[in-house]
Amino acid sequence: MRGVKRVVLVLSVLIVALVVLGFVLENRQAVSVSFLGWASVPLPVSVFVVLALLIGMLIGPVFAVLFRRKVKM
Repeated sequence: MRGVKRVVLVLSVLIVALVVLGFVLENRQAVSVSFLGWASVPLPVSVFVVLALLIGMLIGPVFAVLFRRKVKM
């Protein structure tokens, strides 16, 4: 059973990696993002989307832990 779970996990990671690679290859147009007077250097659209995804993946669990502690109190 552990072997099946490991194979499913590896296949899932490979599929996600292929989807991200396809997204990056399809979105190579350079854009500049400006926010509150700050402007970035022109980078591909995919860079900003992947950065937003990674930041969300880091911030989401932090908020979940903080709100879970408030509910328990």
